[in-house]
Amino acid sequence: MKKIILLITFIVTNIFAQDVFSQGNKNFGFTLGSSDNFNQNYTVVGVDVNYFILDNLSLGTDYKGFFGSSPKIQQLTVPVTYHLPLENTTYKPYLGAFFNHTFLEEPFKDYSIYGGRAGLSIQTSINSFMSLGWVQEFGNSGKNIENQGYPEISAGFSF
Repeated sequence: MKKIILLITFIVTNIFAQDVFSQGNKNFGFTLGSSDNFNQNYTVVGVDVNYFILDNLSLGTDYKGFFGSSPKIQQLTVPVTYHLPLENTTYKPYLGAFFNHTFLEEPFKDYSIYGGRAGLSIQTSINSFMSLGWVQEFGNSGKNIENQGYPEISAGFSF
């Protein structure tokens, strides 16, 4: 049902943190892409906010709107991500989990998925990082559990 063709996320972080993954740091992301849902092409626009509640542990929210076709689609996601604190390295593996609820226009029914992510973040400077990982989603249609996986790539910049 859902196939994202292109998704680009830019993350803006707090420059005053000790490093990108420090407690109190805030990340703001902007998403622009396209998607093929219900055999229709959509333009995807989104925003996400993450807050590091502890060093290396972030909690966030993410909204995406799918525009240009019918039915109307909106998604709300709540992610939790933990970057493993390795000493004296710019590489930080990460693990995360998320819950996603998709709101669909009638006559379609809303649905929820949950999933996990794992990957590697590379802190390129005190103000920036790049991440490469894998996302696995699971949904329950009432008859069986469906799942799909896809790669994720993101970059964060501080200013």
